[in-house]
Amino acid sequence: MARILESQQFLADEAATLAFAARFASDVTWPCSVALRGELGAGKTTFARGVLRALGVSGPIKSPTYALVESYATARGEVHHLDAYRIESPEDFEARGGFEYFASPSLRLVEWPERLHGVVPFDLTLRFDHEGDGRRVTVSHGAPPAERVA
Repeated sequence: MARILESQQFLADEAATLAFAARFASDVTWPCSVALRGELGAGKTTFARGVLRALGVSGPIKSPTYALVESYATARGEVHHLDAYRIESPEDFEARGGFEYFASPSLRLVEWPERLHGVVPFDLTLRFDHEGDGRRVTVSHGAPPAERVA
């Protein structure tokens, strides 16, 4: 049987996104780099917070927009939530110490991965798209389609 390379799921609301995140957290194999793609407000940060809550993070979960990364210790290991929106180039990412997070056996959730210009590998891509009042998430293996090298 051929390996399934892509799957989709409709997420009707925030509760559905959090439930999907909890299932993801229990199923994901570490280490893993996850590209989170989608427009502003598509559910990327909600998903990341849901994963962190499902992994037992009980304190504040801050957005990494200004800090580049927020790291959390969990029973399964370290989770790095990165937001590359403000990254201007691969050199900028390197200067901010971004590559160090990909050198550890951690779970890395990366919003705006296209800003990294393909300089880090991704194991999974989750694309969140608005659909009516909800969201559709598409899960695929490997780098985001726009970043794959031919």
